[in-house]
Amino acid sequence: MREAALDKKGEEFLAIDVGEKTILADVFALVTGRSKIQTRSIADAIVEAVKSAGLRAGRIEGYGEGTWILLDLGDIVVHVFTPEQRTFYNLERLWADAPARQALSS
Repeated sequence: MREAALDKKGEEFLAIDVGEKTILADVFALVTGRSKIQTRSIADAIVEAVKSAGLRAGRIEGYGEGTWILLDLGDIVVHVFTPEQRTFYNLERLWADAPARQALSS
């Protein structure tokens, strides 16, 4: 999943272990795309990677607008943001007390 996002030039990938903090998911993965077109491309690549791995991609929210796309993959929820939306919602701050699993800037 991370590799799929980075292949589409996703930036600032961060996986946050939220399993101890919420029942929504075990991991929130965050990644930034520079435009609505890029966020959709990143989301498409992640869904394709999940399906290629034989897994099922769940609900997708926000794809039409493309500024904050949420991919519900069961135990993992992926948030694909434009820079403005990532800054505005600042999920890193909201979940600051949860450990980061992987961080990668590109």
